[in-house]
Amino acid sequence: MIVKMPPPLFEDNGMHARHTVRRLRMADLNGIMEIEQASFGDEAYDRNLFAEFFRNYGELFLVAEHDRKVRGYMVTCIRGEQAELVSVAVDPAARGRGAASALMESTLRRLRRRGIARIGLMVRVTNDKARAFYERYGFEKVRKAPRYYEDGGDGWRMAKNL
Repeated sequence: MIVKMPPPLFEDNGMHARHTVRRLRMADLNGIMEIEQASFGDEAYDRNLFAEFFRNYGELFLVAEHDRKVRGYMVTCIRGEQAELVSVAVDPAARGRGAASALMESTLRRLRRRGIARIGLMVRVTNDKARAFYERYGFEKVRKAPRYYEDGGDGWRMAKNL
């Protein structure tokens, strides 16, 4: 499964808004699709895939909300005792204000409560900001995945024990 990550998602300008993290509601899907398109353009996942994520991983398809507007999302799936961060994006206008951190912290808490032992993800080798963000949360590089992405880009497999 390909995990997408827009390069500027994790910029931190020192401004942190308080975000509420909650499960996705189907009514949020239009906002999610706007964030997805703004973040990934031609590589954006389609609406049907997000509906499938909602059906299959709804308890860990989380949104960060501020001022009653969805500012970002994170999708995580569970397989056995392990979890995989599938996709994350933040509205370009809201980046650097703590939405990604709020989503990550909530996801990790939820996984620990479920007794999940490990979480993994893939990140582009060239995405230094995202990799640094994950490292702040204790993720470590496990292995390099040559030509992992559809465009031939390499990825890093990262993981964290919970």
